[in-house]
Amino acid sequence: MLQQTRVEAAIPYYDLFLERFPSVERLSEASEEEVLTAWSGLGYYSRARNLHHAAKQIVAAGVPSSYDEVLKLRGVGAYTAAAVASIALGKAHAAVDGNVIRVIARLTNDAAEVTSSATRARIGEEAARLLDTRRPGDFNQAMMELGATVCVPGTPRCETCPVEKFCAARAAGMERQLPVKLKKQNVRDVALDLAIAERAGCIFLVKRAEGERRLADFWELPSMSVFPSRHAVELAKLRHQIVNDRFSITVWQIVFDGLESAGMPDGEWVEVTQLDRIPLTTVTKKALAARKNRTKFAAL
Repeated sequence: MLQQTRVEAAIPYYDLFLERFPSVERLSEASEEEVLTAWSGLGYYSRARNLHHAAKQIVAAGVPSSYDEVLKLRGVGAYTAAAVASIALGKAHAAVDGNVIRVIARLTNDAAEVTSSATRARIGEEAARLLDTRRPGDFNQAMMELGATVCVPGTPRCETCPVEKFCAARAAGMERQLPVKLKKQNVRDVALDLAIAERAGCIFLVKRAEGERRLADFWELPSMSVFPSRHAVELAKLRHQIVNDRFSITVWQIVFDGLESAGMPDGEWVEVTQLDRIPLTTVTKKALAARKNRTKFAAL
C-alpha cells in the first residue's frame, strides 16, 4: 500500500483491509471485485491485483522461505523481495528503495543520474557491501529510516546524521545537489464533464474495459457527451490528479423519470445503497460525495 502512497493516506485502508481479509487464506478466497472494492481510492490498482494473486500463490505453494521464493510472487520485485527476505526471514539481502538510493548517492558522492540502470546497479552493489549480514532486517530498516527522516531530499539534516563523518557528498559540499534526477514530465491539464444520472434511488454507471491501461474493471460515471439532449444541472467542480494528468471536472446531475432507457450507453443502474460494494474510481467517489453533500445541504 505504501508504494507511491503516503503513510497517512494508507493507514485507514490498511486497517480496513486487514479487518476484511484477516488471513492470506481469506484474501485468496475473495473475488477480485471484492479486493478492488476494499482498495478503491488508494490508486495504482495493479498492486491490489498482484497482492490478490500472490495470496493465491502462497495458499497453493506455502509461505516462501527464501529470497528467490518471495521474488516469484506476483508483483514482487527485487526491492520488495529483499525487504521481506531480510526483515521477515533474516536473509542477507540489501533492500534498495528511493530513500536508500539517496543515502548511498550522498555517502559516495555519486553525481550520476540515479534513474539509469548502470547507476542503480552500482548503488545496489554498494548497498550489498554495506549490509550488516548479522542483522540484515534491522540494517535495511535503519537505512530506509535514515533516508526518510534525516537524509531527506533537498535539504538533508546533516548535523543530526549518525554517518555524517563518512559522507563524501557532505565533505565535498554536494549534499544538496545529490542525488541527480531527470526533470519530471510536464503536467497535462484535462477537462472532464461527468454525469450523475439518477432514477428511483439508482445511479447509472459504466464499467471500464478489461484491457484499459488504468482502472480496468472499475465502475465510473459516464461522460455528459452521451446525454446530449438531456437537461442537466451543474452539481460541483472538482480537481483530481493522476500521475501527470491534472483533471478539472464538472459534475452534472440528470434526473430520469420512470424506467426510460432509450439512447443509454452500455452500463448499469446501481442502487445508491449498493455503491460501497463495488469498485469505484476515485473521481467517481469524489463526484458522488459532492452529490451527497449537496443533497444534505438542500435538506437543511
